[in-house]
Amino acid sequence: MGKEKKTESYNNDSGSYNYKMFKCFNRKFKINEVTPTDDVRDAFCQFAVGGGGGGGGGTDGDSSDGDGSSGVMGAEQLCSFLDDHQGESGTTVAEAQRLIDEVIRRRHHVTRFTRHGLDLDDFFNFLFYEDLNPPITPHVHQDMTAPLSHYFIYTGHNSYLTGNQLSSDCSEVPVIKALQRGVRVIELDLWPNSTGTDINVLHGRTLTTPVPLIKCLKSIRDYAFSSSPYPVIITLEDHLTPDLQAKVAEMATQIFGQMLYYPESDSLVEFPSPASLLHRIIISTKPPKEYLESRNPIVKQKDNNVSPSSEDETPRTEEIQTLESMLFDQDFESKSDSDQEDEEASEDQKPAYKRLITIHAGKPKGTVKEEMKVVVDKVRRLSLSEQELDRTCSSNSQDVVRFTQRNLLRIYPKGTRFNSSNYKPLIGWTHGAQMIAFNMQGYGKSLWLMHGMFRANGGCGYVKKPNFLMKKGFHDEVFDPRKKLPVKETLKVKVYMGDGWRMDFSHTHFDAYSPPDFYTKMFIVGVPADNAKKKTKIIEDNWYPIWDEEFSFPLTVPELALLRIEVREYDMSEKDDFGGQTCLPVAELRPGIRSVPLYDKKGEKMKSVRLLMRFIFE
Repeated sequence: MGKEKKTESYNNDSGSYNYKMFKCFNRKFKINEVTPTDDVRDAFCQFAVGGGGGGGGGTDGDSSDGDGSSGVMGAEQLCSFLDDHQGESGTTVAEAQRLIDEVIRRRHHVTRFTRHGLDLDDFFNFLFYEDLNPPITPHVHQDMTAPLSHYFIYTGHNSYLTGNQLSSDCSEVPVIKALQRGVRVIELDLWPNSTGTDINVLHGRTLTTPVPLIKCLKSIRDYAFSSSPYPVIITLEDHLTPDLQAKVAEMATQIFGQMLYYPESDSLVEFPSPASLLHRIIISTKPPKEYLESRNPIVKQKDNNVSPSSEDETPRTEEIQTLESMLFDQDFESKSDSDQEDEEASEDQKPAYKRLITIHAGKPKGTVKEEMKVVVDKVRRLSLSEQELDRTCSSNSQDVVRFTQRNLLRIYPKGTRFNSSNYKPLIGWTHGAQMIAFNMQGYGKSLWLMHGMFRANGGCGYVKKPNFLMKKGFHDEVFDPRKKLPVKETLKVKVYMGDGWRMDFSHTHFDAYSPPDFYTKMFIVGVPADNAKKKTKIIEDNWYPIWDEEFSFPLTVPELALLRIEVREYDMSEKDDFGGQTCLPVAELRPGIRSVPLYDKKGEKMKSVRLLMRFIFE
């Protein structure tokens, strides 16, 4: 809803809201005070001292002197709570005292300079502060010294587009926004300008308006590491002449300077690690056209085995299709590499542009199965459309997993997604695909899953793949995503309450005549056997809904599962209104009672809205 004229008034003296109906009737709704739930009260009483509290977990909080809620939780007691109840064994007394001081400072107690402990209300507020009590680990904690192929990488598609794929503007602004969000792979489509003397970035053969390449490169330089120190990969779709390719090389070298990384050799035997590429920028694209032509002049004929898909979803000439089809012809490459005379003749002529390409890229020649044969002494990036991935995973799923153990696999949206929508990313992740390229300028449930996955590992843009995706058996067997496995663990999720809507929304946003009727939906998204959906009851006419409901999710592959949470407001006559959402990687969830901030439809964090939840693994 939200279109109705605001008709409520707030009565500060009585703590209520008046909603006017038909301009003559008033409906008064009392604002309920947010109070601790029974579980929060019990936890406080168990660890607080004084007032009948246990003071260290030794009692259940019962006492003839009181129920313990009038006690105080000092630094040592907070340490015990964080260790025993929240699973945070590394917290020191000094760190706990800093948390206490921060809570007291925020709550503006008159006695904030003399108090050194938390009362029940302070403790309750501490649990609701998402920066002090977050649901997932807020910093980088995974091993970052493995090759790039061992990580899922936050990847954008057509990163320069402001809207749809056919007629929106191209700009450096979406590139900046993506980098600020933590995206580590930026895609740019390079085309000659109208005079053929400079380079523009645009979605070719569409009505999109161009942006100069130099603007995008300078923006990448300025914002590449604004949210993460780990490497930024620029994937280029190159439609340039040799002269303009040389100009791109000159631009990149001058603008990026020492930030630009490229190897000494033409190809890599193994990818470097994110840790070895801190604050570095690397380029990934297909080798230049003239380089391929110089090594194989017979490239003008059409190859009937070329895949009909195109990585940039625009029509290609037969010549370009044939060049792409030759990119990873291993027999051809080995013959050319053995031709010393050709190597010596072309060494000085080899374009600087070619030398700047760290990750050589391509698309399938003929069948994907053939293209995914692992080469011992070379690693590369292969790109597949979402349809090609579906077909390949249906017939050769283990080949995909095996290929992604050493090489990079990039998946891009099908060309008919003109509105910049996205596809389901889990099929790629469960098969080890590192680069699931998404339209970051759109929004929707698939993009929420992408945001959720890359909240992991401190939001640095690199998430270590589970070990089982990197292992091989005695007979070269690998993880089979289609195989149903036994339950590994059960995640129990308890939804206590929500808060913050009254601060972030007009009081008639959800309903013109009464407070909102909120409910929460939860989804597990992972391997097919783990997918599940749960829903709380509807709490009517309340800006502070208290559900206090627990749900269980059996998980066979928790390492790849995401917990998607969505709050809705029930509407009897129309579609239920959106009240916030988030998505969290199950493997990163911190046990215990946690504050869970919610986001809007575009993935921006709401200012005040959050849930209080509990997570338990059994």
